[in-house]
Amino acid sequence: QTPCPPAPQTRVPHISLLVVFVPSYTWRVQVEVLRCRGAGGCPLWLRVRAKAPPLHNSTALDCREQAPCRLALDLPFWQHWYYVLVERHPGVPGTVSFQLTVQLTDCSRASVARPPFLPPSASMNMPHSFGSAGGLALADSPPPAGPNSTRQPSGAPAALPAGERCWPVRPTLRNELDTFSVHFYIFFGPNVSVPPDRPAVFVINLLPVLDSGGVLNLELRLNVVRQPRGPKRGQTRGAACAGRVGSLAGFLLSVNASASLSRLRIPYPQTGSWYLSLRSLCATEFEPCANVTAEVYLRAYLSPCIDDCGIYGQCKLLRTNNYLYAACECKAGWNGWGCTDNAEAFSYGFQLLSTLLLCLSNVMFVPPVAIAVRSHYLLEAAVYIFTMFFSTFYHACDQPGIVVFCIMEYDVLQFCDFLGSLMSVWVTVIAMARLQPVVKQVLYLLGAMLLSMALQMDRHGLWNLLGPSLFALGIMAIAWTTRTIRRRHCYPPTWKRWAFYLCPGALIAAAAVLLYAFVETEENYFYIHSIWHLLIAGSVGFLLPPRAKASARLGPLPRRKGCGYQLCVNEQEELGLVDPAVASINSICTS
Repeated sequence: QTPCPPAPQTRVPHISLLVVFVPSYTWRVQVEVLRCRGAGGCPLWLRVRAKAPPLHNSTALDCREQAPCRLALDLPFWQHWYYVLVERHPGVPGTVSFQLTVQLTDCSRASVARPPFLPPSASMNMPHSFGSAGGLALADSPPPAGPNSTRQPSGAPAALPAGERCWPVRPTLRNELDTFSVHFYIFFGPNVSVPPDRPAVFVINLLPVLDSGGVLNLELRLNVVRQPRGPKRGQTRGAACAGRVGSLAGFLLSVNASASLSRLRIPYPQTGSWYLSLRSLCATEFEPCANVTAEVYLRAYLSPCIDDCGIYGQCKLLRTNNYLYAACECKAGWNGWGCTDNAEAFSYGFQLLSTLLLCLSNVMFVPPVAIAVRSHYLLEAAVYIFTMFFSTFYHACDQPGIVVFCIMEYDVLQFCDFLGSLMSVWVTVIAMARLQPVVKQVLYLLGAMLLSMALQMDRHGLWNLLGPSLFALGIMAIAWTTRTIRRRHCYPPTWKRWAFYLCPGALIAAAAVLLYAFVETEENYFYIHSIWHLLIAGSVGFLLPPRAKASARLGPLPRRKGCGYQLCVNEQEELGLVDPAVASINSICTS
């Protein structure tokens, strides 16, 4: 052991505080008060606490009732400071002198090849007295026995042989595959032989930040149990305990002949060194069995989520305050770390009903397609068919439960569904403006490109729907206002068009937008979104303009000399400024 420098001399009237650093591989910290002299024996209180000074309500040892006054802590926290508080009983007159010894027992240089031995220890002797000067010194040898002390008093736990406390620790090999995906390989493994006389101990090092956001998985399987001939002491079982440094508590895995496989999952494990201890136990007496060697399969690895969240969840990488971690996003009412808690899960009938509602509600696009074809709006009809097809199969693939059917990748179906929905609104409003064919085709193509860009940026944004709709309505309003000014009459000219088509269609479309923006949630998604399909498709059937009537044709005029043909065009109707039914014929003839 490396000696520590002496502490400076202090003068403390009623209390003394000592700080001791506990290194790695320490399995016992023993604090002992020696050569204590005072009124009424040894009127002192002894307290020990890790990481912080002891409190008055902490566990304390009365040195008047113990001879010697000794406090031992097994399996202390490694790489931490321990605080030792010695306090005099209140109201005790005179001076109390004592010597404080702290002994650290570690296994860093233990060897099972040698005969049983006492592990190396460091003893810290501090002669001190309340009311007089004192000092601190470190000695490599055990503290001498004083008048009021013995080396092994009655009632104090006897020191166990080194073979019972110090065992060789076998390291593991780390192999990083991906984010929160690490495999720990055991040398000459993964099959491990567990001897009967001592445990098999392995260490797994989890790195800070890199390994704390996943799940630590341990798998133990019993393969072979070799036992010599003779009377049996009961069924042999294997046990493994996993725990961090400095903690008496751990996680227990148990396997036997009837249950040969055991798994343990620890979400978001604390970083540091984790130790796996395997030992053969006798099932009847739950103690180490003699001359029994078990061969087990041990597997340890890190994964982002538990079983990849199963069929009712999706494993996602999340970031909060620069902390990266993985978590399961559960669907269909499932909960839990791995989406395995079915306390609030949806039934199969409910999943089937929601899927049918979302898919069959797209049949409402059939009437708008028929109306568009009849009115010679073939491009608009193609957009409606595209929307109906991809919306149906997207919702069949988007279901969270087991009623799922995907004809292609989910991301492709989602993009096409959103693009088709927005394009249906766009082409319908542009068609209502009755623009010239060239202008209308340019707006159709420009809208498709801009909507694709917007969806690539944010598919679930509300302005992806409101932006194109408001822009198209602005174009339609400008076109209708221009026609109204030129004709000096409201456009469309007939009141029946307003009463039976435009007003109902506008109300239905506004209701659909309000439901989509303010009412739809994850809980009511399946029926509110189905209503959205019905309303948006129904509004298209009302708002789509009627077919433009053909202008009256003039009879063939007498051919002039030099004229090969004549082309008669109704100028006002071609520009879409008047209604074909009431337009007067004003032709421009060119030859």
